[in-house]
Amino acid sequence: MTKIKSTDGFPKRIIFKFSILALALYLVFSMISLQSDLVEQRKVLKEKQKQISELRVSNDELKSLLKNGSQKELVERAAREKLDFVYSNEEVYLDRKGN
Repeated sequence: MTKIKSTDGFPKRIIFKFSILALALYLVFSMISLQSDLVEQRKVLKEKQKQISELRVSNDELKSLLKNGSQKELVERAAREKLDFVYSNEEVYLDRKGN
């Protein structure tokens, strides 16, 4: 007597293997996409942290100026920084390096 293999489960196995493969590919592509999003968001976070630290320094300077300085110094500094005002006899040098 020879045994004959039944092929009833053959299409089901192929479909099962294909679905597992499709799921694995989907998960890999999802991980790659999430990783690239994570890298991008970390860059944004670093930029925002840099802005926060710069604003904190500026706030501290303004607080100390308000605490220790006069109103004339406050107005003069604001005019220099925000409006680029200078005295008529003053020479201004610009640093073009970008540091």
